[in-house]
Amino acid sequence: MHIPEGMLPAQQAAAWYVPAMAFVTAGVVQVRHRLKEMAEYRTMLGLMAAFVFVISLMPMPVPGLGTVSHPCGTPLAAILLGPFAAVLVGAVALLLQALFFAHGGITTWGANIMSMAVIGSFAGYGTFRLSRRLGLGLGVAAGLAGLIGDLATYGMTSLQLALGLHGQESITVVWATAFISFLPTQVPLAIAEGLLTAGVVVFIARERADILRGVELQP
Repeated sequence: MHIPEGMLPAQQAAAWYVPAMAFVTAGVVQVRHRLKEMAEYRTMLGLMAAFVFVISLMPMPVPGLGTVSHPCGTPLAAILLGPFAAVLVGAVALLLQALFFAHGGITTWGANIMSMAVIGSFAGYGTFRLSRRLGLGLGVAAGLAGLIGDLATYGMTSLQLALGLHGQESITVVWATAFISFLPTQVPLAIAEGLLTAGVVVFIARERADILRGVELQP
């Protein structure tokens, strides 16, 4: 993920900003609403912001793509904060990483928000809610959310790269090539993120269920 500066055509890089900023705005609204309802939400928001920032700043180079693999953290943030708030947290983390760590870019900030913050959050949250409704245990549901949210992020990144770099090749072929290139590094990371997400959610639900008031953890 973290498509670097100048890797996407300027028009496409700019176009990704439009949906990205719409989701970020919705995230601001959700955060303001939750802060009024839950005093504990501020603490969780700060913890998740730090978590997403740190965990997504562990890059592993992907041979042949000019980009990197890493865990995302946004599926867990979506479960605990809500998906729109997780988008806001992810967007802030991506901006700080681009500004101070040369990880990602400003022109590609919108595209990176869409892949890690939006797709990662909503794929993870949707997987979690569906799994719970199907009767799966809390840990299993959270683990699947971390796994699917992580892989969905890189599916989206592969699509963004394919749209920007396909040239005369089929977009489908370029997307598949990019996604397959991610898999050797990303699959182990996705499994690890799934296990971490499951462990954190189960631990908090068991030890500090009071700070999860308002979070939909029941089937």
